[in-house]
Amino acid sequence: MNKPTPGNIFIISAASGTGKTTLVSRLLSAHADVRVSISHTTRSPREGERNGEHYYFVGTAEFEDMIGKGEFLEHADVFGNYYGTSFSGLQALQREGFDVILEIDVQGADQVRRALPEAVSIFILPPSFAVLSERLRGRNTDSAEVIEKRLRQARGEIEQSLLFDYVVVNRDLAEAEAQLSAIIRSQRQTQARQKNFIEGLLSENF
Repeated sequence: MNKPTPGNIFIISAASGTGKTTLVSRLLSAHADVRVSISHTTRSPREGERNGEHYYFVGTAEFEDMIGKGEFLEHADVFGNYYGTSFSGLQALQREGFDVILEIDVQGADQVRRALPEAVSIFILPPSFAVLSERLRGRNTDSAEVIEKRLRQARGEIEQSLLFDYVVVNRDLAEAEAQLSAIIRSQRQTQARQKNFIEGLLSENF
């Protein structure tokens, strides 16, 4: 039995409050062959979050030990908490043939692009800063001070979108999801991804 072709890697980044997590959740529901790489973090779980499903919640000492052992593809300090993507988790999903989404911030995206230049990067934009502000305040998960900090940081994060392969503006969830799905499907049809099939076809007799 042939081994599955290793899956693609998709980096998906956005400024906080843009709808990235919701869009990724919808993609996973619609695509059985797509998985998200579960990140490690030192922040406390939010209401409804479960260890091993949303994040691997670990202590600072354990996270820093993993950094020292070189276990992370990327890691960053975001608002005083560590976040990171482990090599082993990513590679295991790829070997099974799944396309893997790395839902990470712009710091992590930069590290992944340098380490894995074949990764496809996608940035999710809000339709405006006014809408972004409204979405952040509507979540009711952060203090007014934290929201103001996130809005100040958002401009710098959005500037980084110029370094990404694709940009999707989240004006409407269904439309943005359709655009993300189209990007994922198109990457499966590149010549590089179809090379084994092409070689097998050319080896046939007629």
